[in-house]
Amino acid sequence: YGEGASSATRCSGKGLALDGYPRSSQAMALETLGIRPDIFILLDVPDELLVERVVGRRLDPETGKIYHLKYSPPENEEIASRLTQRFDDTEEKVKLRLQTHYQNIESLVSIYEDVIVKVKGDTTVEDVFGEIDKLLTSSLDKKTEMVAS
Repeated sequence: YGEGASSATRCSGKGLALDGYPRSSQAMALETLGIRPDIFILLDVPDELLVERVVGRRLDPETGKIYHLKYSPPENEEIASRLTQRFDDTEEKVKLRLQTHYQNIESLVSIYEDVIVKVKGDTTVEDVFGEIDKLLTSSLDKKTEMVAS
């Protein structure tokens, strides 16, 4: 959650997905350069669930695999005994990150209000993925139609 923290993923050569970017100042800079997203997906998840998801997350230092104590527990006691919690996966740290998120998101929503789409993130991973996949496919189809005409 640092100022430049982000994760970018190429989307089959058809675009770029950014996670954790832009922050509000970065969004304003992009706007002045004429760079604007086609779609801005905002995952809507209740704070209590976000805290539960993060606080229950565990790492297997031997394999690098991520587990969750409730949602995807380790297969056996041997694995469970070596799991570690990241230092910033505590309730206090998550709540601080949420405060920062809400400070940033308010200005982003006003900047991108015409392209923002909320997706309920308190359902299954498959449902969230399916909804995002539909939104991205629709956005890409619209862009392809605009370019073709």
